[in-house]
Amino acid sequence: MKRKLISAIGVAGMMISLAACGGDNGDGGDKTGADGYAGETLTVWVMDGSSPDQWQKDVAAAFEKKTKAKVKFEIQQWNGIQQKLTTALSEENPPDVFEIGNTQTPAYAKTGGLADLADLKTEIGADWTESLNESSIYDGKQYAAPWYFANRVVLYNKKIWAEAGIKDTPKTRDEFYADLKTIGEKTDAEPIYLPGQNWYHFVGLTIGEGAELVKKDGDKYVSNLADPKVAAAMETYKKFQALSKAPKDKDEATPQQGEVFGKGNVGAFIGMGWEAGIAIEANKKIEKEIGYFTIPGATADKPEGVFLGGSNLAVAAGSKKQELAKEFLRIALNDTYEGELAKLNGVIPNKESLQTNLKGNVVAEAAAPAAAGGGTTPLIPEWAAVENAPNPIKTYMTAVLNGKSPADAAKQVEDEFNKRLAQQQ
Repeated sequence: MKRKLISAIGVAGMMISLAACGGDNGDGGDKTGADGYAGETLTVWVMDGSSPDQWQKDVAAAFEKKTKAKVKFEIQQWNGIQQKLTTALSEENPPDVFEIGNTQTPAYAKTGGLADLADLKTEIGADWTESLNESSIYDGKQYAAPWYFANRVVLYNKKIWAEAGIKDTPKTRDEFYADLKTIGEKTDAEPIYLPGQNWYHFVGLTIGEGAELVKKDGDKYVSNLADPKVAAAMETYKKFQALSKAPKDKDEATPQQGEVFGKGNVGAFIGMGWEAGIAIEANKKIEKEIGYFTIPGATADKPEGVFLGGSNLAVAAGSKKQELAKEFLRIALNDTYEGELAKLNGVIPNKESLQTNLKGNVVAEAAAPAAAGGGTTPLIPEWAAVENAPNPIKTYMTAVLNGKSPADAAKQVEDEFNKRLAQQQ
């Protein structure tokens, strides 16, 4: 999934010079001998925007110091990357280490393209945040390492909230709803812009309810949209969507919700931090009015469930340099360089103890509290086909918003949902 990290940094005012992040620097315990891997070059694929030049420079220097080998970073584009990576992993000389979308990881693990990293998990991953590491595991085995993540927050118009007499941001779902109602009653603004098919937010609500979107039926996966927990998540979505004038049959990109918010007459919307950049591009004057807060959950001690978008780092099963690749991961994922990436890019690091590196980045500070309780779409290879247009979950959502019961809406899309889950991968 493409993440516009640079925009997020700009919105949050991340003009911070790099300082030491503390923690293990990965230079101890050299296992490579006096000459190490001198003369070898490790190929690492990273996606456009994922790793700043400074991070690459620092990691490469530490890697060369420890191993005597070189690292060659090759920047890849998100468009078409799945086919390109699939082809590369089947060839004789695949990239040794590569970035992979967290929800894409199970499909590559199933096909045998990823090396088992169980030993690395034992060595350096004992305190990886469980929710962030979950996508690196397939069939009980560790096939990747969690790298960086992002999730949705509430972006709000401070001016409108002040006009409504609201003095603080809400800490619970009920407080959030009450504040939005107050905006509708005391101002001329639309309380919240929430299109009917912002389905990643809906996925977050299902995670908050402890619901699963699929279930096992014998040896296959089938729809679980009829689960009462899924219905409860949809009812929450419907309650908030009723405060919005947004279309019930469109998603957050049609039109771009940031552009709608940028017009200055919307109290809040739920989105990624970088979407503030879209609002500012549409209306520069709104920049000073934008604030951020964590999506409130049912109780003040637990934020709302969120979908965690992010990337893992994996080693190609066909790499002839797997031990050297693991040396790279030991360095890239240690506290110094994982913390550096979090600071430079404003992304959530793979362990909670490193979230101190987000201080001063208002977007990341709003997103981070929800990460531990976040999740993803089902981590099964069969899931990929479900998201193809027309996405049956979007169809389900619109049907409920237009008056169908969650049970009837689930039944309406069940056959199509199951057909997609049954497609050969």
